[in-house]
Amino acid sequence: MKKWIIDGKLLKQLDLPLIIAALAIAVFGVMNIYSATRASAGTSYLKTQLMFICIAIVICYVILLIDYNIMSNYSEIIYWVGIVLLLATDIQNMSVKGANSWLKLGPLPAIEPAEFFRMALALLLAKKINDMEGNINEPKNLLKLLFYTAIPTVMIIKQPNLGMAIICLCISFAILFISGLNLKIIFGTIALIVPTCIIIWESHILKPYQMARITSFLSPESAQQTTNYQLFNSKIGIGSGELLGKGFLHGTQISGGYVPEAHTDFIFAVVGEEWGLVGAVILLILYAIILYRILKIAKNSKDILGKLICVGTFGGLTFSIYQNIAMTIGLAPISGITLPLMSAGGSSIIANFMALALVLNVSMRKKKINF
Repeated sequence: MKKWIIDGKLLKQLDLPLIIAALAIAVFGVMNIYSATRASAGTSYLKTQLMFICIAIVICYVILLIDYNIMSNYSEIIYWVGIVLLLATDIQNMSVKGANSWLKLGPLPAIEPAEFFRMALALLLAKKINDMEGNINEPKNLLKLLFYTAIPTVMIIKQPNLGMAIICLCISFAILFISGLNLKIIFGTIALIVPTCIIIWESHILKPYQMARITSFLSPESAQQTTNYQLFNSKIGIGSGELLGKGFLHGTQISGGYVPEAHTDFIFAVVGEEWGLVGAVILLILYAIILYRILKIAKNSKDILGKLICVGTFGGLTFSIYQNIAMTIGLAPISGITLPLMSAGGSSIIANFMALALVLNVSMRKKKINF
């Protein structure tokens, strides 16, 4: 039984502010999920989300048991298992909301492999750069790292799941940037963004609904009753919440069903309407605490491996938080990215808790423990 018990000296190194902030957001998420779905589904989504949170906590405990240095030795296996799962989604062809992002494994609930792949990518890139001793500007090494990033990115775009593909790119860029990627390469890549976007647009790699989301973002008024119906009602709900909100379970836009997917992609609209500006600011403060603690853990990490794992997690989370909230208020195109720890969904909640558990793993082992 000893192997299933974490040593007390390690437990003392856990970052409590990060844990408390993450659990607070998850509980707040459950409350808002219930508010958004009670009229149509009663307590069904509430019970399901609580179940997934419990599963996530158990998985997190298992992750904390294993030293992240040992885990990194299996990073390549984890990575390629993830690639196989991404490939399986294409073969199974289980389409949900226009994307083949889901995989059904027997009687188990369907999972979204791309959600879990984020951790695999961060772990592998951190391990490779650690093995390279940080020498990433050597062409051979850089190409290898870009190769590992490109494979899942292309596969996820093909699903199509553009938002999740961008998250993978953010994870990769954050890790490469903090590892000392040459500024000439960075600026050269930025210079290629515009022509690359034009090529992608003209080649029709994107699905029609994705192109419609982008054009409606650039010209919101023209799509008020079509593509931007969800956005306009989201903005009405958030605006009507004013300073203190209408109160828990009293959101008329949400309870009236005017904001589709209010329990998942547009859960921030529930926060804005029912909890107002104060509730939204408190939520943002909790996210800020998590991101700050991740950076602090990265800074205090005992090795480059732990630092890069934290930085990769930071990059993916930061973009996810920004993109989800920004799209609900019209500052970014609508995508299928969930709000971390808040939105309903087993894959999302479990994957985000797993990523934080990996960061906590680094925190626990930031210094040598003498037994």
